[in-house]
Amino acid sequence: MDTVEMLPVKRITKEGASSTDQEVATEFLVTIFLNGKEMATLLCSPKDLNYLAVGFLVSEGLLKSKDEIKKIEIDDWLGVVRIEIEGSPAPDSRLFAKRLIASGCGGAATFYSGDDATIPKVKSQMKISADEIFALVNKFQHSSEVYLATHGVHSAALCDKKSMLVFNEDIGRHSAIDKIFGKCLLEDIPIKKRLIVSSGRITSEILHKVARRGVPILISISAPTSLGVKIANELGITLVGSVKGKKMNVYTHDWRVSCRKVGMLS
Repeated sequence: MDTVEMLPVKRITKEGASSTDQEVATEFLVTIFLNGKEMATLLCSPKDLNYLAVGFLVSEGLLKSKDEIKKIEIDDWLGVVRIEIEGSPAPDSRLFAKRLIASGCGGAATFYSGDDATIPKVKSQMKISADEIFALVNKFQHSSEVYLATHGVHSAALCDKKSMLVFNEDIGRHSAIDKIFGKCLLEDIPIKKRLIVSSGRITSEILHKVARRGVPILISISAPTSLGVKIANELGITLVGSVKGKKMNVYTHDWRVSCRKVGMLS
C-alpha cells in the first residue's frame, strides 16, 4: 500500500476556485499481536510495519533483544502483525495494565504504569555543539519527501553528531520513533552515543520511549510539554526543542550542549 494517495480537491485562492488533485498521506490501521494476544491497534503509515511493531514492543519494555524474537508475520491486507517471542509477559505485567490513548497525532497507544523508577537513568557523557544541532536539523527538515508532498506526516531520525543514520516517517510522531528503534533492533544498528531528532511535540510517552533505549539527547523542531521536560530532567536526558533557524531551547541537562558565543551555553 502506498504512503500517499492522490485525491480530488477544490483549491480556493484569492483569484478564485479550481478543481485539482492533491497528494494526501495514507492513514492505516495495524493491530499488533504478541504471542497470540492482542496488544494494541495503531493508526500509522502503511510501510515498515515490522519495524513499527518491533519498535513498539521495545519502547514499551516488552522486548529487549532480537534473539528473543521467534517469528514475525505481517498481513498487509488485514493490517495485522503477529510476533512470537521467547517466554511470555507475566499476567501482572504492563501488558495487562490500564490502556492509555496517547496525546499524539496518529492515535498512538501506550500502556500506563505511572512509575518512572522502572526506567534506568541515562548516564551518557555524550556532548554536541549548537552548530552541530543546527546542521543536523537542517538536513532532517529536507529529508521527508512525503512531508514535502503532503505536510501530513512526522519524521524521526537516529543521528550521530554529523549525520543521519536511520530515518523514517509516519502519520504519528510516536510511530515514527518506534520505526527507528525497530529497525535498529532488527538490523543490529548501534544506538549507543547516538541521538534522536523528531519533528513532533515531545511529551512524556516520547521521553519514556527514548529513555528505555538509553538515548542521551532528544532534539525536536517542535516544543515539549511540561511533563515531558520534568521526565527528561529526572531521567538524565538532554531535551532540545523549538529548533528553528538559528534558535533553540535547551530545557534539561544543558551541559551536553556547547556554544561558542558569550552569553549562551558554555
